[in-house]
Amino acid sequence: MNKEIIKNKKRGLGFYFRIYCKIIAQDLKSKMSYRADFIISTFGMLLTNIVGFMSFYILFKNFPSINGWNYHEMLFLYGFSLIALTPLQCLFDNNWNLRMQVESGDFIKYCFRPINIFFYFISEVFDVKGLGQLVFGTGVLVYAWTCLGIPVNIRIIIQLILLLITASLFMIAIMNVAAATCFWIVRSGYVMIVMFRFKDYARYPVSIFDGIFKIIFTFVIPIAFIAYYPGIVILRPNEIPLLSKLSPLFGILFFWLSYRFWMLGAEKYDGTGS
Repeated sequence: MNKEIIKNKKRGLGFYFRIYCKIIAQDLKSKMSYRADFIISTFGMLLTNIVGFMSFYILFKNFPSINGWNYHEMLFLYGFSLIALTPLQCLFDNNWNLRMQVESGDFIKYCFRPINIFFYFISEVFDVKGLGQLVFGTGVLVYAWTCLGIPVNIRIIIQLILLLITASLFMIAIMNVAAATCFWIVRSGYVMIVMFRFKDYARYPVSIFDGIFKIIFTFVIPIAFIAYYPGIVILRPNEIPLLSKLSPLFGILFFWLSYRFWMLGAEKYDGTGS
């Protein structure tokens, strides 16, 4: 075993963190060189969230509660889901480009770097527009939190942060799996689009769905873990279901499985394109 292989094996989180900071700095510099595009795209993201919120508001104007969930509880889940989706938007946005890289054969360049392929590919893009979504979601969450009279203390804040991280892991994992299907399915873009559309259902309690949909949204496409199961811990601390308590473990497991699936496809990639 040569010295380079030994050196690569010893690389830990510190090494990857330094590399990530350098890559992100370069990506941000390139984006800021086109300021008009940056401003327009950021405004577009905010406008999209505002339109989504208005649709939500109109719905509850006609229906003050849904299956025992009032307006402010639903608003809490709405804001929670927006914040939980921010890491996917900002840090993992390059998954949308994976299919094109694989089809063109350009993905082969990632196979010759002495660092983790998944890390190298994902870290190339940082979507600043997602920060606008974070600000909007935080505002919605704080407003709902205040209206519901939820106490604020260190324990609840730490709990909230851990729950948001857990929720993020689920959505990131869903999109990792959807993106990685391109290693086996030609023209797999529709898989990404369909899976991403499911995020719109994450802001609603899974309890409002009946039968098969409740099972699908919990165990097949686990969007119920993006807002409902984490959010109920804070909204209804006396009614915490077992799945809420286990959600951090499930989130870590699901993310790891999605990573292994992504890497399996990358390892089998032979460099052939269109």
